[in-house]
Amino acid sequence: MLNYTIRQLTAELAAKRVSSVEVAEFFLKRINTLGKALNAFISVDEEKTLAAAAAADRLIAAGKAGPLTGVPVAHKDIFCANGWKTTCGSKMLANFIAPYDAHVIEQFNAAGSVIAGKTNMDEFAMGSSNETSFFGPVRNPWNTETVPGGSSGGSAAAVAARLTPVATGTDTGGSIRQPAALTGICGLKPTYGVVSRYGMIAFASSLDQAGPFAKTAEDLALMLNAMAGFDARDSTSLQREGEDYTRDLVKPLAGLRVGLPREFFAEGMAPDVAKAIDEAIAQYKKLGCEMVEVSLPNMKLSVPVYYVLAPAEASSNLSRFDGVRYGHRAPEYSDLIDMYNKSRAQGFGAEVKRRILIGTYVLSHGYYDAYYIKAQKLRRLIAQDFTEAFKQCDVILGPTSPGTAFKIGEKSGDPVQMYLSDIYTIAVNLAGLPGMSLPCGFDSAKLPVGLQLIGNYFGEAKMLNVAHQYQLATDWHQRMPQGS
Repeated sequence: MLNYTIRQLTAELAAKRVSSVEVAEFFLKRINTLGKALNAFISVDEEKTLAAAAAADRLIAAGKAGPLTGVPVAHKDIFCANGWKTTCGSKMLANFIAPYDAHVIEQFNAAGSVIAGKTNMDEFAMGSSNETSFFGPVRNPWNTETVPGGSSGGSAAAVAARLTPVATGTDTGGSIRQPAALTGICGLKPTYGVVSRYGMIAFASSLDQAGPFAKTAEDLALMLNAMAGFDARDSTSLQREGEDYTRDLVKPLAGLRVGLPREFFAEGMAPDVAKAIDEAIAQYKKLGCEMVEVSLPNMKLSVPVYYVLAPAEASSNLSRFDGVRYGHRAPEYSDLIDMYNKSRAQGFGAEVKRRILIGTYVLSHGYYDAYYIKAQKLRRLIAQDFTEAFKQCDVILGPTSPGTAFKIGEKSGDPVQMYLSDIYTIAVNLAGLPGMSLPCGFDSAKLPVGLQLIGNYFGEAKMLNVAHQYQLATDWHQRMPQGS
């Protein structure tokens, strides 16, 4: 059961060789033992999980099973789930119990899945290492002295350590793809608007997008089938025909044009990462792909553009946390303004405060045109670069992260170095494109290396096909951390 894919697990459940309750008990036991050392979960509620599993067994017995009935799914603690503590990794929401379900949770409930728990994350999704969580850092199962990446590090670590078959995350600037790379699993960020943001606590609304984590590309496709869909409650949700993201998985890759951006292969990439990416390119050539050099000349601007736009949106979104309606309220204060000040000072961590201050500054009178408007113009140029590149290729390939997992605390004192961890992923969010990471090797310290694939708008099925065919020819995705 440890390495079952979704298809294998649902087949076992359908044949009644195992029950949903037994599956849930198996993974809950792992969460309660191995999970504690990794600090991958914030909330686990065995009673709720087992009750949902028992309900799944009744659906299977009645012949009413959905595509994910009985499959445990761990959810990043950024998604509101009715009756579950939903903290967003912050003291500000440490005791908040969600009174409703996010659209993503509704979709998984409709598909029959079972909530395995809520996973740890960087506070309000702000971080690249999962060290900013109020509940402590998550540890990478490949080496517990290293980070799992962020902000969705808890979900990534949980899937990598086989504490759950699959999990959800969110990606604002690489927060699914980067932790997937650092923990040796698969993670996908869909096209902006394909998955509703309703009930997903906002960081940067024009960048945030929910997506899945899994061991294989096929499992990502099955999860995206459940997650995607129009939601009228989200003004950015796209009203599109439903599609089956597994439909192209078996297509051969002969003749596929793979774009290699010269900017991805310049200085800054660790030698071990470069070696693994080169070997992956060689494998794709064996599969019949044609390599095409493309250029993304404005990609170098993506980090500064992101760190103007994302903090600006965060400053606006987080203004609602004032101690009045919900969230942390300072126990002592003299008047309303003092309550606001103390509640926010006590409730937010250092990284969140840093980004709120930056965002407020760039939106302030006299700086709005100089920073925010200019960043929006550059964002359009970055998106146009991708449009031009996709005239020459079908998918774009490169590294997910410039290096492998770094030690806990190694970059926490240098925010700029931490921000540069997302140098290969941020442009995808700025352009609203789909992207994914899949494992493609290891460095000399036996830490995973991630390969990034970027698709054109709504090109998730093609991107998943490219990943799946690679996984049929390699076994990197089958490797497990020692002791898991």
